[in-house]
Amino acid sequence: MASIDWIVLSVTLTFIVVYGAWKTRKNKSVDDYIKGGNESKWWTIGLSVMATQASAITFLSTPGQAFHSGMGFVQFYFGLPIAMVIICLVFIPMYHKLNVYTAYEYLESRFDKKTRVLTAILFLIQRGLAAGITIFAPAIILSSVLGWDLIVLNIIIGVLVIIYTVSGGTKAVSVTQKQQMAVIFAGMFVAFYLIVQYLPDEITFTKALEIAGASQKMEILDFSWDLNNRYTIWTGLLGGTFLMLSYFGTDQSQVQRYLSGKSVRESQLGLTFNGLLKVPMQFFILLVGVMVFVFYQFNAAPLNFNPKAEEVVKNSEYAKNYEALTIKHQEIEQKKKLLILNGLTSETKTELQELNKQDLRLKEAAKKVIKKANSSMETNDKDYVFIGFILKYLPKGLIGLLLAVILSAAMSSTASELNALASTTAIDLYKRNTTKEYSEQHYVKMSKWFTLGWGILAILVACVANLFDNLIQLVNIIGSIFYGNVLGIFLVAFFIKFVKGKAIFIAAIITQLIIIAVWYKDWLPYLWLNALGCGLVIFIAMILQKVNNYNSK
Repeated sequence: MASIDWIVLSVTLTFIVVYGAWKTRKNKSVDDYIKGGNESKWWTIGLSVMATQASAITFLSTPGQAFHSGMGFVQFYFGLPIAMVIICLVFIPMYHKLNVYTAYEYLESRFDKKTRVLTAILFLIQRGLAAGITIFAPAIILSSVLGWDLIVLNIIIGVLVIIYTVSGGTKAVSVTQKQQMAVIFAGMFVAFYLIVQYLPDEITFTKALEIAGASQKMEILDFSWDLNNRYTIWTGLLGGTFLMLSYFGTDQSQVQRYLSGKSVRESQLGLTFNGLLKVPMQFFILLVGVMVFVFYQFNAAPLNFNPKAEEVVKNSEYAKNYEALTIKHQEIEQKKKLLILNGLTSETKTELQELNKQDLRLKEAAKKVIKKANSSMETNDKDYVFIGFILKYLPKGLIGLLLAVILSAAMSSTASELNALASTTAIDLYKRNTTKEYSEQHYVKMSKWFTLGWGILAILVACVANLFDNLIQLVNIIGSIFYGNVLGIFLVAFFIKFVKGKAIFIAAIITQLIIIAVWYKDWLPYLWLNALGCGLVIFIAMILQKVNNYNSK
């Protein structure tokens, strides 16, 4: 990296941290620290909600997902607008009416203390793990491509977030997320513009879309009922709706964003803004990945985008095997380039698709060779595609900006998570279970200590984590294991009034064990776990309550 990149990166991140800490330095009450004093306007809420969900994983993994698999991943978000409508009509009015600090407070008034505590613990487990991953995701990739020490990167990202989150609580998270989203949008639009500009003069944007379509990267909608296919219109509308309902309606990291709203209307407008903008935003990020794919039809692409993986195999006894595969890969690339430049017809499109299949088989063979060279080496390279392009092809200065985008996204998501983890721990576990009366300042101080504690734990999780098949999938898998169950508990609380605390508590424990077993056995795509968990806890709770009523007669 050039000096200008270091300057851009350092100034951007330092400004965000200092601004967040200074702007919220006077927070003294629990209401200020946890709910931001209920001062947030709808655009602040909308951007904060979006920034919480749009972690660094979004900007590292999503373009790589599109590069390899096309635009189909956007279907995952089709349930989001539906979920936003339901949350605006049901969840937000209920939370504001009860004037709660956390989503789980409501469950005690509806059921009992143990149900509130259990649900809070389920949230703390999954969100605590996710917080570590949102730090780890950019750290391991930046470590690989830049040669920075992984542990040091984990600590730097974690400490930067801890500084302003401990200092200012919810308000600090909200005010910094506006700056972070500005950096993120600016960086992604600049990257997209430059990718299109880097294409050959005769390749217009329309032509680029045609090339992507010929390579089957523009297949957005899949109406099949194949359960082995993770991303279809049905998994998005059904599984995605349940996941988004639970995430935005019951996950404290999101609930806390709109509980800070000045009014019910401001909170509803903020979520509506998110619902309208989120799907186009994800579509755009995927399109960036597709344009990177088109770019590499005219420029040499590595056989594997993970530089450490290539370095390991080239310095091993399998170097000649890998070199032979690389030569075949380059030959296929040249054939594809000539086909495209000579004009795409129905016949050449078929030939292009066959060449893509051959190249895919070569890449799979290359992964096996890498594994032979080092069995512990990560061969999946989806998360390295976009960052590899940034570092190799973007001009000086913009590299620093795009790295700031990635780190800003990591910080915004992690800050929301730490803030929510601390709030839930302070309100649902500590304050609810202490018998002594304390002052407002005491609970603010304890919230800060809990923020620090969860921050340290997140750094530790990041330091021992391992790269998964695709980082954005890993976060969603962790969420899907817990979210359906939690959502079901809330839906029973809202709509099924005859079910009492004991029945829902037992049903929640049984459901969680079943969902973990189903996920472990890989019986369903992970998105369906949300619908299954939700349905199971409702069904089991109703049966248990009916049986209990029958036996008590």
